[in-house]
Amino acid sequence: MARSKRNSEAPARPRIRSGGFRRAVLRGLAVVLPPLLTIVVLIWAWSTIESYVLTPIESWVRWGIVANVEDTITEIPAGAQPTLTTRRMDGFTFEGIRYVPDPTGRRYLPERVKKAVDQRLGDFGPFTAAPSSANAYWHRYVQLRYLQRRFVVPVFLIIFLTALYFLGRIVTIGLGRWVLQGFERAILGTPLVSKVYGSVKQVTDFAFSEREIEFNRVVAIEYPRKGIWSIGFVTGNSMREIAEVTGEPMLSVLMPTSPMPMTGFTVTVKKSDAVDLNLTIDEAIQFIVSCGVVVPSQQLSNAAPSNRLAETDTLESSQ
Repeated sequence: MARSKRNSEAPARPRIRSGGFRRAVLRGLAVVLPPLLTIVVLIWAWSTIESYVLTPIESWVRWGIVANVEDTITEIPAGAQPTLTTRRMDGFTFEGIRYVPDPTGRRYLPERVKKAVDQRLGDFGPFTAAPSSANAYWHRYVQLRYLQRRFVVPVFLIIFLTALYFLGRIVTIGLGRWVLQGFERAILGTPLVSKVYGSVKQVTDFAFSEREIEFNRVVAIEYPRKGIWSIGFVTGNSMREIAEVTGEPMLSVLMPTSPMPMTGFTVTVKKSDAVDLNLTIDEAIQFIVSCGVVVPSQQLSNAAPSNRLAETDTLESSQ
C-alpha cells in the first residue's frame, strides 16, 4: 500500500507531443519560404528581362560598334612590311599597326585585338572556345572593351526605368490610351493568345496598377450561408430602393476569391450583418491570397488563448 501510495503521489512525466518534429519543420519552412520565394521570383524576373530585352539590345549595339571600328584586311596591301617566323610570313606591319592572321588564315586583324581576346578568354566562361574568325574576334574585343556587364547593367537599368516612366506618362494621355486600347483589342481578338494575355493582365493590373475601386474597410459576413464567414471589402452604400425595402442601411461588399483576389463578385448585405475586422486592406489581401494561411498577428493573439484552452481540455478528457 505504501509503495502504491508513493507511486500515485509521484509527479506525472511530461508527455512528448507527437508530431513535434514535423511541426518544427513546417514552422521553419514558414520562415524560410517567403524570402526564398521572393528571391526566386526576382531572379526569374531578371533572367527574363536579361534574356528577352538586355541580351538582344546588347547584341544590336555590339554589331553597330563592330561595324564602325572593325579593321580587318583581306589582302596584304602594297608597302606592308612582312614579319617572318621560321621562314614563313606570320603577319605584317602596315601604317604602324601589326596585323596577324585569323584562325582561317584568309583575313588579318590587329595583333592587339587578338592578344586582348586570347588573354581574357576565360571571362566569357570556363569552357569558351577561341573565336574562329576575325569578325568573331572583333565582337569579343568590343564586348570586353565597351560592353562589360558592370557598366552595361547600370546603364540599361537607368534607360529601362526611364523608358517605363515615359511609357506610363504616354499611356495616361488620350493618344497613348487610344493606342493601348487598340493593341489590347487586337490581342484579345487572337485565339489562344487572348486567354494567356487576359490572365496575365489581371495579375499585373492587380499587382502594379493603382486600385480604381476604393475599399472603405474590411468586413466579415455570413456567406454563402449561416455559420460560414467570408471576408469582403466594403465599396460603399448600396442602392436606395433595397434599403427602403429592408428598412435599414445596406452595404455593397466585394467578395474576393482565393487565391486570386482580383476576381470575385459583389453582394449587398445589411449593415447590421457585417462585422468590422481589425485588418488593413493589404493584410486582408495577404490572407486571401494565402488561402487563410497568413493571419495577421493581431488576430492570432486573440485566438491563441482559446486554442491552448482547447488543447488542455483535450488532454484532460484523454486522461
